[in-house]
Parts: sequence; structure tokens; C-alpha cells
Amino acid sequence: MAGAAFRKQGVEIAPLSRETLQDRVYRHVSELILDGSIVPGEMVTVQSLADAFEVSPMPVREALRRLTAANALMVVSGRSIGIPALSRARLIDLRNVRFEIEAIAAAWAAERIDDQGIAQLGQHLVALEQANAAGDVKSYLRANYAFHFSIYRAAGSENILNIIENLWLQISPYFNMLHDSGNYSTANEHHQEMFAALRNRDAEAVRIAVRADIDAAFDVLVDLLK
Repeated sequence: MAGAAFRKQGVEIAPLSRETLQDRVYRHVSELILDGSIVPGEMVTVQSLADAFEVSPMPVREALRRLTAANALMVVSGRSIGIPALSRARLIDLRNVRFEIEAIAAAWAAERIDDQGIAQLGQHLVALEQANAAGDVKSYLRANYAFHFSIYRAAGSENILNIIENLWLQISPYFNMLHDSGNYSTANEHHQEMFAALRNRDAEAVRIAVRADIDAAFDVLVDLLK
């Protein structure tokens, strides 16, 4: 029943195989957070996720424990978990760390990305523009995640990728709140700048574009938290 409820909400969840089950569940729940499928104020339960993934509650509990330790989730009441509240101080801290780390990763990507990676980014840009034009928040957030992490993976560092993923687990659910401000259109302008810089293998230009994108979202969110 819970699996059907997730599908009705437009969240695509596939049954999992038994191989490396705990890691697979952790990855799938992480992706639900990273692409905006679990939004602030929404509560989910161990059983609803277990039903959706067609697994026992045990690997789900372990995944949620790890994500709670990473400040990506919190226990709301009883067996329900949700996205932690975002304070102004925490938002500022996340912005400051992202401002440095994501800019470094993008600059490294400019030196290492290949033509196939550039083509993939172009496809993500099309998806971003289409989702924004249609007002489709969920599709936009999925494409936004895909675009950014294609860049960060191209940096070629598993360590920096893990750091960025942990930062996004904490901030990306709040990207749902940016739509009404017009930020998605602003972000797409910065995405075009990132794409052009990467295509030209211009590390400094992509660093500037990433930081502009982070700050544009920060300015909206910090106003909403006043």
C-alpha cells in the first residue's frame, strides 16, 4: 500500500535485489533526498519505505540511521522521520562550505571532462529548461541533481564527491522552496555559464558560475528564513 502511495506521488521506486541490500537501500533513500522527492515537512516511515522497496524493515532502519547521523534526516515522532529544519546559521554554514568545495570540484572537472561528459551535460540542460518551462518542480530538481553531479563526478575525486553529496543531503530538500521566487530560471542561466565554461575547459569561469549559482539560491532561502 505504501509503495503504491509513493508511486501516486510520482516517485519512481524500483524493487531491490538482495545483493548488498543495506548499501542499495541507503543509496536509494539518499537519491530520494538528493533529487527532492522527500520534501521538508513530509514524514515517511520505515515501513512505508520497506514496502516501497519490497525489502524487510531492517536495511531501511540502517539506512535511516546513517542518514540521521549525517544530518540529512531526523526522527520526527515515533517511527516517522523527516527533513531537519534549516536554521539561518546552518544555511550560512552550508553555503560557505559549498562555495569552496563545489567550486574546486567544478574547476577540476574543467581539466578532466571529456566530450562525452560535455554531451551529457547538454542533455541535462535541455531537461532543466523543459522542466522549468512546464513548471514541473520534481523533474527540475532531478535534472538539477543530475547536471551538478555529472560535473562533480567529472572532477575525478571520490573524496570530494562524498563531501559534496553530504552537503547536498542537507540542503537539496530546500531547493523545493525556490520555484516560486523564479530562482529556477536564474539557476538555468548559471547552468548555461557552467556548461560554456566546461566546454571551453575554463576552470576559473566555471568556478565563478558555480559560486554564482550557490549564492543565488542562498539569497532566496535566507530571505525565506527571516
